[in-house]
Amino acid sequence: MDTSQEGGFEPATGDGPAVTGPQGGREAVVRTAFEGLLQIRRLMHAGLGDPGCAPAPWEVHRPVRAVALALEAAGISASAVGPSGERTATGYRVCAGEAPGSVRVEWVGPPGGGAAHGEEEALAGCVTVLRRLGWTALLYRGPRRRRFLEVEAPAAASRREQD
Repeated sequence: MDTSQEGGFEPATGDGPAVTGPQGGREAVVRTAFEGLLQIRRLMHAGLGDPGCAPAPWEVHRPVRAVALALEAAGISASAVGPSGERTATGYRVCAGEAPGSVRVEWVGPPGGGAAHGEEEALAGCVTVLRRLGWTALLYRGPRRRRFLEVEAPAAASRREQD
């Protein structure tokens, strides 16, 4: 679902309806949003070279949105939920982590859909994308031995934001 007419673009977190757009419209909006994010990084990290070196202040203050945008822009599928709250698609789910400023990324899907079997490889792909963009992403095992990522901005980027 493209929410741009409803008050602004929202990246797919995996907790909403399936995100699709007419004739690649969603992909174009995601690409534009991600290019804007990289431009923010270039401006904030002027002189540091690679805009992927660390998250910008916008990302540090909105980590769920920033991580979801990075994953969606990389072409990784988001999970989705139906009208009554049931999972309808397998993919990433991004939500706030336990620690302030952290994000949790899970690989979830409909019951019996096999999400648990593909989660290690899928989450490894998420780690690659996020680390390339300067995020710290660590893989953990949670209840029922399900894997998840804990993602946060590097300590140096977080300290700069507090100054």
